[in-house]
Amino acid sequence: MNAKKNWVGSRHLLRQLRDVMASDGAPSERLDQITHFIAEGMVAEVCSIYVLRRGGKLVLYGTEGLRKDAIFRTQLNVGEGLIGYIAERTRSLALADAQNHPRFAYKPETGEEIFQSLLGVPILRNGRVYGVLAIQSQLARNFAEEEIETLETVAMVLAEMISGGDLPEIEDRDGLDQVIAVHPEILSGSRLNAGIAKGYAVVHGRGAAISQTIAEDTAIEEERLKDALVEMQSSLDTMFEDTRRRYGSGEHLEILDAYRMIADDRGWSRRIGEAVRGGLTAEAAVAKVQNETRARMAAAPNPYIRERLMDLDDLAYRLLQYLMGEGAAIEGDSDLPEEAILVARTIGPAELLDYDRSCLCGLVVDEGSATSHTAIVAKALDIPMICNVRGAISRIEKNDRLLLDGDAAQVHVRPGDELWNSFAESVDIRNRIRAEYVASRDLAAVTEDGEAVSLQINVGLPMELQSLHDSGADGVGLCRTEIPFMISAKFPRMDAQTKLYTEIYDAARGKPVVFRTLDIGGDKLLPYFRPSEDDNPAMGWRALRIALDRPSLLRLQLRALIRAASGRELHVMFPMVSEVAELKAAKLLFEQEFDRARRNHEELPSHTRIGCMLEIPALAFQLPQLLAQVDFLSIGSNDLAQFLFASDRNNPRVADRYDVLSPAMLRFLKTVRYEADKANVPVSLCGEMAGTPIEAMALIGLGFRRLSMPAGSIGAVRVMLRGLNAKELSKFLQGQLGSSNHSLRDLLVDFASQNHIVV
Repeated sequence: MNAKKNWVGSRHLLRQLRDVMASDGAPSERLDQITHFIAEGMVAEVCSIYVLRRGGKLVLYGTEGLRKDAIFRTQLNVGEGLIGYIAERTRSLALADAQNHPRFAYKPETGEEIFQSLLGVPILRNGRVYGVLAIQSQLARNFAEEEIETLETVAMVLAEMISGGDLPEIEDRDGLDQVIAVHPEILSGSRLNAGIAKGYAVVHGRGAAISQTIAEDTAIEEERLKDALVEMQSSLDTMFEDTRRRYGSGEHLEILDAYRMIADDRGWSRRIGEAVRGGLTAEAAVAKVQNETRARMAAAPNPYIRERLMDLDDLAYRLLQYLMGEGAAIEGDSDLPEEAILVARTIGPAELLDYDRSCLCGLVVDEGSATSHTAIVAKALDIPMICNVRGAISRIEKNDRLLLDGDAAQVHVRPGDELWNSFAESVDIRNRIRAEYVASRDLAAVTEDGEAVSLQINVGLPMELQSLHDSGADGVGLCRTEIPFMISAKFPRMDAQTKLYTEIYDAARGKPVVFRTLDIGGDKLLPYFRPSEDDNPAMGWRALRIALDRPSLLRLQLRALIRAASGRELHVMFPMVSEVAELKAAKLLFEQEFDRARRNHEELPSHTRIGCMLEIPALAFQLPQLLAQVDFLSIGSNDLAQFLFASDRNNPRVADRYDVLSPAMLRFLKTVRYEADKANVPVSLCGEMAGTPIEAMALIGLGFRRLSMPAGSIGAVRVMLRGLNAKELSKFLQGQLGSSNHSLRDLLVDFASQNHIVV
């Protein structure tokens, strides 16, 4: 069989498949026709389609040449037999003498013992295996390269049918209820929001589904492909030149140039062109070549080669965008399953809020360190979130079963039934415990020995204020005012800000609210405000530093806060204060706005309290001077810990290297608390420490009596402290603070266990 004849046959076969799928016949009849046409077109006695089902079983879905009563009865595990071997390797297999292959597994119900040769190809989509397509012949047969290419092309069309639910007889059979990708996997990342969840993957920002795989006119498809390649290459050339003019030469330019060279690779574009000439649409041809490239490169031992796969993936998605029209390749998923876990390369807070919260139970982010504003929204929605899960967007397919362990920062992809059911029990237990916490909301937050502790919540959006009352919290210890700015398309004017702050006051129903002024910059970016290009954003131009350099921004916000208070108590807190002089400058702006409101005869707040965040260690060496300037002090443990240990909390290699329960951190906190008490200035802690029972326990032992945390943590902390004797813990801690241990965590866990404290 020569190449020309084979390609003509391939196009004819693809047209036959298209006509069958468009027909009105019964599903079983159409499946019979599909296998018949493939067997006939490939000059084989047998054609079989195996589909990978949930639980990792390859199920015989249709056949021409084997016994019909074997359909749905014949099942193989991945790796079992030649069919399972093909699925496991994700590579095609051509054998002239299949029965003597060491992986051959005899299935008597099929009647396949009379067939000697076999050609099997994986049914691939987006690098994942959906099944296996195989043909068999009675006589020994050496399959030509062109024949293998043809069957791979047909398998690619079947993959689109299966993933789109268009394959006949896709309905439930004996509990095999959904096609999934092969191999359970465990992916690790960095924890952003603790918690556990089970559900089904919803892929955010993935290329749009290919609606047509078989070409009506290959000449037209070749022209479309040519135009898209030219357009894509032109855009990359423009990007390269713009980057060179703006930033000059360097490693970034070398990387971009290598990326551009990959896009111009003649072999890559030639293979796509060959797939088009084989009868596929341009979009389907891109997907087919990328499937083959993934299967080949993902198994490469050289890590550099595997890393290049990401570049090729990006190029394939970029080319699909040009073929489908701008924006067609990027769209969300509006119809969520009841238990949806969102998987994204990157995602902004507005995009996250577009999804139905009632269905969303987890978030997995692929690349880089997650921006904290997205994490904050996830926490506001009480969604477990993991970031830095490298490869998640390419290794997780839509509707994959996922188990998200936010506590361990792991995602179990396509778990088996035993693990799935076990995890489901853990989710149910945790939900029952949380329900018990909710039921405890009316109990007093008082330790066993009578020490009252004020439990408050952190919020960033008006929607979170309902949790203030549901949790039984005393008030809002931290209102992150920047969050509404981040999800707005433009800078909110004063009227809009005033309305927002008024809504927060009204929703609080008289409970105190501490408003933190804008903490933008660093990793909290506004779409309409360009920050400086900092090498280390966390320590760069951010928060109060921006506010003092752009005083009109801060004055506008302070004016809106004063108006919104209107007869109510106003608590304003300034973030990222490095020295007392900065706090004085910020207070002066507040006084100017307050005087302005008085001159304009506006209704003023009934009382004002000015405070600041202690996040930068240098400020602790000015405590007497600082405490003389504030009405209250709040410690932000997240930034404080990363500055104290010089440990970037967004870098997975060092984020967990140092423990907030180290003696150094605890001694620092005790010193600040002692000085604040001596000056009669209320001090609270509003970082992650406050919301973890074991860490909150340590804070109470250090003398803290005001803690602010995510609303979901209130119940657990309340239950913990009601079983705690604060004086005994304080005495225990005092004897450990001089330790040179890395952490006191294990000792505190033992203390809790011995004293029957629930942590």
